[in-house]
Amino acid sequence: MIQFDAPAVVPADPEANATDLLVDRVAATPDSVLFSLPTADGGWSPVTTREFYDQVIALAKGLVAAGIEPGDKIGLMCKTRYEWTLIDFATWFAGAVLVPIYETSSPAQVKWNLADSGAIAVILETPDHFARFDEVHPELPAIRNTWQIDLGDLDKLASSGTGVSDDEIERRRNLAVGSDIATLIYTSGSTGRPKGCVLTHSNFVELCRNSAVALKEVVSEPGASTLLFITTAHIFARFIAVLAVHAGVRVGHQPDTKQLLPSLGSFKPTFLLAVPRVFEKVYNVSEQKAEGGGKGKIFRAAADTAVAYSTAKEAGKVPFGLKVKFTLFDRLVYGKLRHAMGGNVKYAVSGSAPLGPRLGHFYHALGITILEGYGLTETTAPATVNLATKSKIGSVGPALPGVSVRIADDGEIEVKGINVFKEYWKNPEATADTFDGDWFKTGDLGSFDSDGFLSITGRKKEIIVTAGGKNVAPAALEDPIRANPLIGQVVVVGDKKPFISALITLDPEMLPVWLNNNHEDAGMSVEEATTNAAVLAEVQRAIDAANENVSRAESIRKFTILPSELTEASGHLTPKLSIKRNVILEDFSGQIEAMYSGAPATEGHSIVH
Repeated sequence: MIQFDAPAVVPADPEANATDLLVDRVAATPDSVLFSLPTADGGWSPVTTREFYDQVIALAKGLVAAGIEPGDKIGLMCKTRYEWTLIDFATWFAGAVLVPIYETSSPAQVKWNLADSGAIAVILETPDHFARFDEVHPELPAIRNTWQIDLGDLDKLASSGTGVSDDEIERRRNLAVGSDIATLIYTSGSTGRPKGCVLTHSNFVELCRNSAVALKEVVSEPGASTLLFITTAHIFARFIAVLAVHAGVRVGHQPDTKQLLPSLGSFKPTFLLAVPRVFEKVYNVSEQKAEGGGKGKIFRAAADTAVAYSTAKEAGKVPFGLKVKFTLFDRLVYGKLRHAMGGNVKYAVSGSAPLGPRLGHFYHALGITILEGYGLTETTAPATVNLATKSKIGSVGPALPGVSVRIADDGEIEVKGINVFKEYWKNPEATADTFDGDWFKTGDLGSFDSDGFLSITGRKKEIIVTAGGKNVAPAALEDPIRANPLIGQVVVVGDKKPFISALITLDPEMLPVWLNNNHEDAGMSVEEATTNAAVLAEVQRAIDAANENVSRAESIRKFTILPSELTEASGHLTPKLSIKRNVILEDFSGQIEAMYSGAPATEGHSIVH
């Protein structure tokens, strides 16, 4: 058993709760800009810390006037926007508990979150959200209040609470201590029914206070700002949103990823929060754009140079010739990419899936340090993260202050500390199963280097054991293949089978661009593309490249391109875009079996079935 402990750098305060983070921020910098709201002309309108605090208090009073009592659960279904964090803090100031619902949830999922949590009120954003809730409302007798953001209900709530005193809000906000429930977040449910994770006030307070010190170069520098675009219903963005209030980071929001580049250009953030798919997309779009303009070779040479430069820099010595090439490409290529992201991005925090060393080095050469981290809903997001002062590309970093991480004898990662959740809501059996004393068993597999930097090697439940007894971690093959611009998703299969195969989907956004750049019919449908020789050859190339990193027994020998996407709507992806492996294996069992019928795979080559 290998263990690394990172002592807390901020003394714990068991009496503190999440409202103290905002109260302390108002006392420190009342007039600083804490949020920027998008305006109709593409600009941004400032909201100071004091203005935000006043809006939080007014909304908290409205909740109290509406009959919300301390400890009551309120559901929230809303995309990433300013009001999300406003409602979050107002709920805490009213003494209540927020239950996030993904804005993509089905009526059945909405019903489960609200019924299981015992919510007595719900805040919805759009008419579409309301329609999904309304479908199951008759089966939710406990729901007394329903508010809709797009109908102006938050303003109405705030104006209805003028009769509630400041003293009552102060009393309520002080009721909760660190060990009390702060929020109930339902896991995204890649296996089975979502479980409610009870995160405490201490989880947020202690983790924010310690993380702000550990990541001070990112969040505590003067002028630090970020544009949030991943869903705040997920713990990753939710934690960063609360950390930003604590640290005084200016925050903007853009939930529409199609508008992301224009918003980055006008907002000019200093750091980003993203999942690896976003970094892959930025790279792939840039590469295909260069290809379309006849500059594909230049872009690829620039990318290779960037990776070589960053790798050499990390090793401690950059050869003179490489420096010269790098300077040239900096003017031709890298500067334009930096400009596309607003020009000020110095750091990007990446989580939820492995990024891959090549992309890590590529962005690092651009002057953007991607700080990969690791965590789960049960660890209030981060357990480990690379730091500005201590970073290794390809790892997910060392333990955060106040956190201990160990690797069990079977390779499973276990975590204990200030970030670990209290329990699964109303589910003592699941809680008992997932703890070994104070240690939370993550279900992920990993390894440490000698400096305590963690690397993730796979999911314990996802390990494939072939008929020949070979243990295969799917992620080691899936992640590099998915980085190809043409490929949407990859699902490696082969449990109890004679060899490893893969189900592949094409990226519908990138497909026409790629086809056009490769002198094929850009109007081809996804279904037609599954049998196109050029497409099959490109998928083969991506698989061959991934196969080079594993032993022959672990390599992919056959693949099938599916004619449709794997999406959240189809039931095959979670809201954070992780694959639901069990569902996919069941739904596409016919295609999987077809790869194993007939002739055996030839060694060293993938065969399209």
